[in-house]
Amino acid sequence: MNTTNKKTISVIIPAKNEGIPLKKLLPRIKQLDEITEIIVVDDGSSDDTREIGLAAGANVISHPYSMGNGAAIKTGTRSAQGELLLFMDADGQHNPDDIPRLIRKLDEGYDMTVGARQKGSQASRGRGFANWLYNHLSSWMTNHKIDDLTSGFRIVRAKKFREFLHLLPNGFSYPTTSTMAFFRAGYAVAYVPIHAAQRTGKSHIKPFRDGVRFLLIIFRIGTLYSPLKLFLPISLFHFFLGTGYYLYTFITAGRFTNMSALLFSTSIIIFLIGLVSEQITGLLFRDSNK
Repeated sequence: MNTTNKKTISVIIPAKNEGIPLKKLLPRIKQLDEITEIIVVDDGSSDDTREIGLAAGANVISHPYSMGNGAAIKTGTRSAQGELLLFMDADGQHNPDDIPRLIRKLDEGYDMTVGARQKGSQASRGRGFANWLYNHLSSWMTNHKIDDLTSGFRIVRAKKFREFLHLLPNGFSYPTTSTMAFFRAGYAVAYVPIHAAQRTGKSHIKPFRDGVRFLLIIFRIGTLYSPLKLFLPISLFHFFLGTGYYLYTFITAGRFTNMSALLFSTSIIIFLIGLVSEQITGLLFRDSNK
């Protein structure tokens, strides 16, 4: 078994106007013996995020304008030298004291270890309910229990994470995409319970807009992960709807209507699309793992 304490670890922190929390966060990370590199990706900040990162001894990479959280993750990943990549937020929610626990869990033979926020760590009831919904929906799609789909506090094996770099959205949410992609590729994912503190400053997430985006990402990755999980229920819905409508028209009018034919045809077409998508997905992941 590989031991992570013999591997180099790069910490990647996407930051947009997070100068104040970084003052406290970076010195605490530097105190950890396990960390060999700290990368702060300044995503078009208008405050002193860059200066504070440099003063703390971090490698600071600045975007000329705000490109999004996912784009910052991509930038940091491309520049990182470590064999392991540890991602965490810059807003003070993630406790650096939890880093050794994530590392030890990864050392048990996992490819990704995620800090799963416990009850009471959510910013609001609405956010907590949304995360509960995302976790259950993604668990159904992957056939794996997902404790925290959207947690940005995680450590991964760099080589395997880079396989899916092209799949990551530039905005939110890279955790959703990477988690489901790892499961689809057959990589081992583990969760470590953590308590996330209240963030410092204002959140950049807009609940309705980004909530819709999260759902779209889940369905997008779901179609990439296992298309028939989505297409088959929709196909069956149209099939049974067509069957029910046919029985109704046969009993009341004694005939087979055009609407029933349309529903049956739609059911078959949706199923065939899902079947072809399933084959394409299998080829895509087979090629990516060569």
